[in-house]
Amino acid sequence: MVMAIGLSQYNVAIFHTVNHAFFKALLFLGAGAVIHSFSDQQDVRKMGGLIKFLPLTYSVMLVGTLSLLATPFLTGFYSKDLIIELAYGTYSFSRMYAFILGSITAGLTAFYSFRLISLVFLVSPNGNKQSYLNSHESSSAAIIPLIILSLFSIFFGYLFSDMFVGMGSDFFGNSLFIHPNNITLVEAEYSLSIWIKLLPSILSLIGASSALILYLKTPEIILSLTETSIGKKLYTLFNSKYYFDVIYNNYIFSNGFKFGYSISKLIDRGVIELVGPFGLSNSIYKLAKDISKLDSGVITTYALYITIGFIFFLFVLFSYLILDQNINESIRLIIILSFSIFALGFGQTKNLKFRSLDKN
Repeated sequence: MVMAIGLSQYNVAIFHTVNHAFFKALLFLGAGAVIHSFSDQQDVRKMGGLIKFLPLTYSVMLVGTLSLLATPFLTGFYSKDLIIELAYGTYSFSRMYAFILGSITAGLTAFYSFRLISLVFLVSPNGNKQSYLNSHESSSAAIIPLIILSLFSIFFGYLFSDMFVGMGSDFFGNSLFIHPNNITLVEAEYSLSIWIKLLPSILSLIGASSALILYLKTPEIILSLTETSIGKKLYTLFNSKYYFDVIYNNYIFSNGFKFGYSISKLIDRGVIELVGPFGLSNSIYKLAKDISKLDSGVITTYALYITIGFIFFLFVLFSYLILDQNINESIRLIIILSFSIFALGFGQTKNLKFRSLDKN
């Protein structure tokens, strides 16, 4: 789908999205049916031989797998192979690179898909006895959607390919615009060699056959690969998913969590709280509390306030004489207020000191 968009073949991308929805939903629902019927087991290495217990589920999953592999005349074939052919039909280096990667991916997809079919349904049983005794087909609530999806995975591509991607089809009208330089459907349909068209199918056949042979006929080959030191390292590498989880958890997520914790403590709960609503309300509360302490009920304190107010009044009245006339009005006001606050604080300190001496 993404490769089709990169090729500017938007109608083909939409067609493959619709096709992909059917067989991929079929495979996921089939996987859920297998897990539910086999004691909620999700490790395919602990299954095997379920074709005798779940024949209908096996049949529909096989249909979905073959459609995923773009088997000729199934739904996936009409869009997946077309995308790969369109990549080749542009005759440019980047598109040729996409064609090569798409063809190789088709083979790998066939390998892992039939590996799943082999390990779950075809190889010798590897699960516990009780799981097999309790194994059963799903209820009609799952079987009916499986059958419907399998029918769409078989016939939808053939029935609707001309509507979505047919030559001269006007289904999308003006909703999609493809630049004339990117219209390569004619080259993909008529100018490519038959071997170029068959290459994805050949690689898919090779991949599917390799999986069946390795897991059904000669499983000892796979086992022998893990007996050598290089085989063990490769198995560990693949089984650890290329250590992506280790890299993410130890080097990316852990540092991200530490950084997020620092942001939470220093910024969210630090700076923002100090200058935000909490800090503002707390500062106002402290200021109001300090101002309330000025109301002491002592007449000498009130006399001090009157004296300071009178001094402040005189300072404001004669500020033009005391201060330089070139000083800005705002600066002059700041100086006056600073002097008044200093005088008020000094006077309050002296008042508290006198009251302490009186008590002693």
